[in-house]
Parts: sequence; structure tokens; C-alpha cells
Amino acid sequence: MNVPGDETVYSIAQLPEPQLRRIAGGSAAVFTTPNPAKDGDNEDAAALIPAGDERAVLAVADGLGGHAAGAEAARIAVDELARSIADQAAPGEPLRPAILNGIETANIRIGLLGLGAATTLAIVELDGRSLRPYHVGDSEILVVGQRGKVKLQTISHAPVAYAVEAGLMTGAEAMHHEDRNLVSNIVGSPDMRIEIGSVLRLAPRDTVLLATDGLSDNLYGQEIIDTIRRGPLGDAARRLVDDAQQRMRRPEAGKPSKPDDLTFVLYRPGAPAEPPRPASV
Repeated sequence: MNVPGDETVYSIAQLPEPQLRRIAGGSAAVFTTPNPAKDGDNEDAAALIPAGDERAVLAVADGLGGHAAGAEAARIAVDELARSIADQAAPGEPLRPAILNGIETANIRIGLLGLGAATTLAIVELDGRSLRPYHVGDSEILVVGQRGKVKLQTISHAPVAYAVEAGLMTGAEAMHHEDRNLVSNIVGSPDMRIEIGSVLRLAPRDTVLLATDGLSDNLYGQEIIDTIRRGPLGDAARRLVDDAQQRMRRPEAGKPSKPDDLTFVLYRPGAPAEPPRPASV
């Protein structure tokens, strides 16, 4: 994971602490670790892909289909995305075609495995202070201002998420719904569709989050917002890890708790990279 220079940084194994990088004129913190309640592969992956001094692509993937198949699907997704950007994103040329081609190629490769493998994929394209989101499945993209205003939140491709959006249930009810983890759109399916969001202009103190459902299944949305909007980026990342893993390991009545792989990327434009505080004991 510790890659020098401007090379792609990604991991499908484990990071014991959030790792900080300067990228696209800002700073990113990346973290990934396997399910603490199971022995097996980490089925998540994360990627920080530079595409010039002010451009980059950030991504998280959550593999499905069992440990080996899920891990392979997530790896293919981030590998093909990184390869497509390296091969096709010439200086001054838009990143969008390379991103879409990378997703499409990953979809074909995963399908050809014949293992029933699939993955979610959440991607953010950064170009200066401009951001554009892309997603397939239920990994989340969130942009919040320093005071907690939600400027962007993707809607998961999942029946429960659609029910919340339609006002048929509350977010709190959705956290405990038995079908919460059913996903209706995945990379690795012939019916895959890519949702592309509008371009958003980032303010200097905005925080961007990409996360697999190991985060959103253990922390309420407002808890996540309150954690990431303030303080140094490294500390915000460390707090997310501590809070989510506390919920996984020590369930409390009435609060969400679902042990799972945990992966996220945090990004702030122009923010200096500061090491996170030590892990809590």
C-alpha cells in the first residue's frame, strides 16, 4: 500500500491504520480491513489513482459472491479502472471515457470468471475543485460541508434505499431492515448500469467520503457526517475506524451492529496531510 511518487495506490488486503496521501491538489485518507468476526479474505478494495497534478480518481469496491470470488471481483474492478485511466486519460483529455471504459471492462472480466462473482463500485472523479460521482450498487458517496451540510449523497441501488427515498420508511428503520443488504445493481452482471452524477464544485473545507457498507451498516448517517466534517483529516479517519469497529465488536441494544469488511476513502481539497492520532485502546 505504501507506494512512492504519483503511482496508483490501492489495497485489497488490510491497512492497520488509515493511510494519508497528497492527491489532486488535496489530501486523501484510505482505510480497508477484513471482517473482524470471520477468517477469510477482505472482499473490499480501495484505489487512489492520480491523473495529473490536479486530477485523480478515487474508488471503493465491495465484492460479492463468497470470499474468494468477492475479493477477485473487487480487485478486478480497481485494477481495470486504474489501467483504463493510465492507458486512456491523456493530459487535457476528459477522464469520463476512461472511467466508463474501465467499469465496462471490469464488468466483462468479472462475468467471464464464471464464479457468480460481482462487486459494487463507487467512484469520484476529481478535476481541480470539480467532482463528479459514478456508482454501481450500494457503496456510498457523500460530500459534506464543514458545518455539516450534505451537498451530495448517492442513493444506493437497493430496494430498501429506494423505499427510504420514496418516504416509505425512515433511515433508522432501514438500518435494521432484514433486506437492507439486498443489492439490485452490480458490476459483473449483464444488466449492470452506471449512475453518473452531476458535476459539483467543492468548497475549500468540504469533505468527500466513499465507503462500503461496512461503514453505513454500523453508523447512522448523522454520526458519519458529524465525524468527518471537522478536525484534521487523519483524525476524522481514525474516529470513523474506532466508532465503526466498536459497533461491530460490542453490540448495544437499539444501535446498528453488523460485522463486515470496512473500507473508505476520505478526501479534502487543499487539506495538508496530517497523521491520525493513535488508535484508542
